Amino acid sequence: MIPARPDRWKIVQNHPQLNDTLPSAPLRHPPGPAPVLMKTRDRILQTSLQLFNEHGEPRITTNHIADELDISPGNLYYHFRSKDEIIGLLFQQFERRMDAVLQTPERRVPDMEDMWLYLHLVFETIWEYRFIYRDLDNILSRNKKLRTHFRRILERKINTATAICKGLVEAGVMDATGEDIAALARNIAVVATYWLNFQSVRASASAPPDEGSNLGLGVYQVLSLVAPFLNGKARRLFQQISHEYLA
Repeated sequence: MIPARPDRWKIVQNHPQLNDTLPSAPLRHPPGPAPVLMKTRDRILQTSLQLFNEHGEPRITTNHIADELDISPGNLYYHFRSKDEIIGLLFQQFERRMDAVLQTPERRVPDMEDMWLYLHLVFETIWEYRFIYRDLDNILSRNKKLRTHFRRILERKINTATAICKGLVEAGVMDATGEDIAALARNIAVVATYWLNFQSVRASASAPPDEGSNLGLGVYQVLSLVAPFLNGKARRLFQQISHEYLA
């Protein structure tokens, strides 16, 4: 799995938009009635996401989803008219999660820990909705609306990476021109978007990739793009982070 984030809560407190989207420390629930069972509609979405991630969206039909839930196909179609409608709602969840992740710090200059947190959360979100990235061209070619929204997400990735890099330059820990930053931000978006597919193609049939670990390597790979521009404390922090990801 991806290495744990150091000083996580110190960083997150400066990103209030993330508080509702990130897993928190275990909560102690007060005494009271038992929690309400998940609604069938939500169970269908949760199970669909699990099956799509495990087997790939093209291999899963609505009958597979209904069988996994032990409900009739008619019950599933009562809630969703088609598999594409399920995909559309899962994409909305993914987009909301990514929108929260791609917020930049307010009222202060971004630092190296923000870059790390940004990459870590982006790759975590990619992993959670990995079926989208595995079959990206296929899914987007079937739905122009999703294609438009994914293009918007790409622009947000680039803009957030640009803002953080500019903050590092302003803080004096990164030496880069405007052109350097523009190219670097695009490269960050490219690697983050296609890392899963890259690793999948490289893996042999007899040794399928450990995708959780590969995402950690993806974070490291992106940080390696940034490393040549770093100096001083930020450079040392990168070296420390590298040891954790490559351990």
